[in-house]
Amino acid sequence: MITGEVRNKIDGIWETFWTGGLTNPLSVIEQVTYLLFIKLLDDNQIKKERNAHALGVQPKNLLFDSGNYVDEKENIDEPYSNLRWSVFKHFEPQELFNTVKDKVFPFIKQINNGKDTAFSKYMNDAVFMVPTPRVLVKVVDGLDDLDLNNKDMMGDVYEYLLAKIASSGKNGQFRTPRHIIRMMVEMMKPTLNDVIVDPAMGSAGFIVESARYINEHYSKELLKAEHQSKYTTTMFSGYDTDQTMLRIGAMNMMLHGVDQPDIKYQDSLSEENTTSNKFSLILANPPFKGSLDYEAVSKDLLAVTKTKKTELLFLAVMLRMLKVGGRAASVVPDGVLFGSSNAHKAIRKELIDNHKLTAVISMPSGVFKPYAGVSTAIIIFTKTNTGGTDKVWFYNMEADGYTLDDKRSPIEQNDIDDIINRFHNLDLEENRTRLDKSFFVDKKEIIANDYDLSINKYLEVEYEKIEYDSPAVIMDRIDSLDDEIEVLKNELKSLLNLDL
Repeated sequence: MITGEVRNKIDGIWETFWTGGLTNPLSVIEQVTYLLFIKLLDDNQIKKERNAHALGVQPKNLLFDSGNYVDEKENIDEPYSNLRWSVFKHFEPQELFNTVKDKVFPFIKQINNGKDTAFSKYMNDAVFMVPTPRVLVKVVDGLDDLDLNNKDMMGDVYEYLLAKIASSGKNGQFRTPRHIIRMMVEMMKPTLNDVIVDPAMGSAGFIVESARYINEHYSKELLKAEHQSKYTTTMFSGYDTDQTMLRIGAMNMMLHGVDQPDIKYQDSLSEENTTSNKFSLILANPPFKGSLDYEAVSKDLLAVTKTKKTELLFLAVMLRMLKVGGRAASVVPDGVLFGSSNAHKAIRKELIDNHKLTAVISMPSGVFKPYAGVSTAIIIFTKTNTGGTDKVWFYNMEADGYTLDDKRSPIEQNDIDDIINRFHNLDLEENRTRLDKSFFVDKKEIIANDYDLSINKYLEVEYEKIEYDSPAVIMDRIDSLDDEIEVLKNELKSLLNLDL
């Protein structure tokens, strides 16, 4: 979660762009992303060089090689060292501007040149728009002051910047806090056998966190060529309809060692998305609102739930994209759980009757503040095509480690570790009562409640009985107090030599 100090620094960078003449918010975000990417490329190489030095070996496969970077088409013949953030940040303003604009930026655009990668595809039409040397110097100084060793920083920066855009709440972009993403990934435990997708990827937070999880838990296995090849190419996919998001996602994935993910410009709900029975794991927070071209929506999705509501259609498309046995964890607005329309009931009935609905984690409404106050939940299910839902596990999350107001300040109360632990030990949940934070609800009971998945439908609250004295006793006590007051008043008057 972004701190007040970091927030102030980013506000300063934003103000620098604004006063410098670049006032389009998405353009600002894009330019910040390019510069962050350039810095992180150098940071990564510095770490690689330090590690190699500590081991007494020569670093291999360096992006910034020895000698000169030559690009005859762009008329560039420049030492690789001058393209590094740690070097050019010390240049004079005009030299800095010329170097970044005319040399560094063309350099990053050609990374993976010759390969048909997501990065090369979506960087092809990238444009450097920082208006003046003065603006660039101030922005470089501001970004250099950020602690980018914190791996969550990049995502948090995007998240905070997008809060400044009026349309961000409509489009649902970058909405998932990083600790919620991490919780969902920890619950699903992706493996090297998984093929993972986010059908509404935004900045690729879910697939980046999945990549990080696999890298941490299967580091030895990733040394094998076949595993490494899958990890860098076919394991991760993401779709979005915003070119800026695709560029950001591609850069984000590349910085995490995934050079060639399957990232596409594609509306997951449209007829053009014909993907079915492909993925073993879906992690997503699809948009809840926004424009929808109903005529372009895939007909087979409408056959599952006939609606214009994107949150319902995305659940239908997830079921189609999963292979049998594939799992999904998705954020949904609370309305999905209890909505009374035919479309709402249809998707819940589909999940419960024809597949295996495993869990519903109800989250407090403040989780998405200050960007949105909507109440949400996480649903976890497995595609079976043959049913399998016997009972559903519910968890009532009350705290996520931060206050639930707009400030979102860190606090001690945090249910996340408990959620992860209980989810991975569901056999120990059998004897819990509905007074606890988590419990099972039988499928028959859910059906009897018209497939309602709202936790409040099943949660029991124990009220403590408070007994009060009878009115007569209370009146006697008041009379007694009045008598005491009168006595004290008389004593005070006597002390003051006043007439009664």
